[in-house]
Amino acid sequence: MGTGRRSFIRNIALGTGAAVATGLPDNGFSMETPKTPQAFNMCGFAAPKLNTVRVGIVGLGQRGPGAVSRMSYIEGVEIKALCDKYPDRVTKAQGILAKAGLPKAKEYSGEEGWKAMCESNDLDLIYITTPWHLHTPIAVYAMNHGKHAASEVPAAKTIDECWQLVETSERTKKHMMMLENCCYDFFELLTLNMARNGMLGEIVHAEGAYIHDLTKDYLFDKNGYADMWRLKENMTRNGNLYPTHGLGPVAQCMLINRGDRFDHLVSMSSNDFTMAAMANELAAKDDFFKPYANKSYRGNMSTTTIKTAKGKTIMVQHDVSTIRPYSRLHLVSGTKGAAQKYPGPERIALGHSWLKAEEMKALQEKYTLPIVNHIGELAKKVGGHGGMDFIMDWRLIDCLRNGLPLDQDVYDAAAWSAVGPLSEASVKNRSNSVNVPDFTRGAWKTNKPHDLTLNGGGNTNVRKVVDE
Repeated sequence: MGTGRRSFIRNIALGTGAAVATGLPDNGFSMETPKTPQAFNMCGFAAPKLNTVRVGIVGLGQRGPGAVSRMSYIEGVEIKALCDKYPDRVTKAQGILAKAGLPKAKEYSGEEGWKAMCESNDLDLIYITTPWHLHTPIAVYAMNHGKHAASEVPAAKTIDECWQLVETSERTKKHMMMLENCCYDFFELLTLNMARNGMLGEIVHAEGAYIHDLTKDYLFDKNGYADMWRLKENMTRNGNLYPTHGLGPVAQCMLINRGDRFDHLVSMSSNDFTMAAMANELAAKDDFFKPYANKSYRGNMSTTTIKTAKGKTIMVQHDVSTIRPYSRLHLVSGTKGAAQKYPGPERIALGHSWLKAEEMKALQEKYTLPIVNHIGELAKKVGGHGGMDFIMDWRLIDCLRNGLPLDQDVYDAAAWSAVGPLSEASVKNRSNSVNVPDFTRGAWKTNKPHDLTLNGGGNTNVRKVVDE
C-alpha cells in the first residue's frame, strides 16, 4: 500500500478531519479497503511443524513474567531469550527459569534490545508483552526476520498498523496471533461450541466488555505501568482503548472473518468524571503527578455498536475508571437461545427462562470442548486468570508443534484491534458511523471456521505441576 493511501487511512482513523478534506460526506467516515489483492490467505494457514518451539519473550513488566512461568511448564518449548527495556527485569525473569530447572536464556535489554532478539537465528516465536505502542513494530520486525509473532492485546493502535500486520503476515507467511486469552476461558469455549453446533440458533446479537476499575491500583500507581504509559494512553485518546477481551470471544461465535465480517460501527463516550479529578488531587500532594494534572482524559464509559455484513449486531463497552464489579458481559443471543456470563452465575436459556442447575450441568458435559477436557484441570493448577492464559499458551505451542492453523489469525488481530481507533474516530465525529476495513479483502465469504477439536494435535505434554 502506498504512503498516500496509508496517510489517508491513518488520518481518517484518528479523526483528523481528512473526511472533509477529501470530499467525503460529513455524516460519516469512509475506511476504504486497499485495492491491492490479498497476497496470501493466512486464514487456515498451517506453518511447517516445529518439534521444539524456541521462544523469545519481550516485555517483562506486568504480563511478561507470567508468560515465562506458564511457558516453563510446556514440553517442547525452549525459552531461549528474555528482553526488556530494564535489565533488572530480565535478571528477575531468569529466576523463574532457574526455579523451573531450565537453562538460562540469552538476555537483551535497552530501548531497542528487541530488534537484536528478533534478528537472532535461534528463535521461532517472539512473544510480545510490552506497552501497546510497541506491539505492531515488534511483531512486524519479528515476521520480517523469519519468526512467528504472538502479541498481547490490542495487537495494533491504528488502522495503518492493522494493515502492516496483515500485509507482513501474508508476505512472510508467518503467523501473527493476538494473545486474546479470554477466548480460552471455560464458559466462552462452552458458548463457542454450543454456537457452532446450532444450539443457540442463528446468532443475532452479542455483547462484550472490559469493565474493570484500574484507577488507583494501576493507572495512577507509580509502580504500576513503566513510565505511566497506560495512564498516558487514557490521557491522549478517547474511545474504546481495549476492546478485544469482550469482543474476541463473541466474534468467534459469530464467525467473523469466516462467513461474516464487521461492516460499520458507531461509538459514544461519556465525559470523564473520575480521572482528571484524581490526577488533580494527587498532584496537589505529590509533584510526581503534576504532568498529569489539568488534562483532559478519556470518557469513563465507551459504548460501541458494530453491525456485521449479514445484519447482526455487537455491543462493546469499555470502562476502567469507575467503581463497578468486574465484567466482560459475554452475552450471545440467537434465534433458539442465549448464553450470558456476567453478572454470575453463568447461565444459558433455550427458551423464555434460564436453565436449571442440573440442565446446565448436562449441557456442560455434552459441549465441553476436547481442549478443555485435555488440559483444563492442569491449566487451573498452573494458573493465569483462572487457567485461560495457560490454555491459550498451550494451544499456541501445540498448533506450532503439529503444523496446525492457529485459532486466531492476523485478520482477527486486525479486525478486533481496529475497533479501538475506529471508536475514537466515531467519538470525535459526534458518534457518526465509521466503516470497518475488510482486512481479508473478500476472503471472509469463503474462509472456514477455525477448529478447536485438537484435530491431530494434543500431543504436547505438560511438565510436572505441583498442587499449591
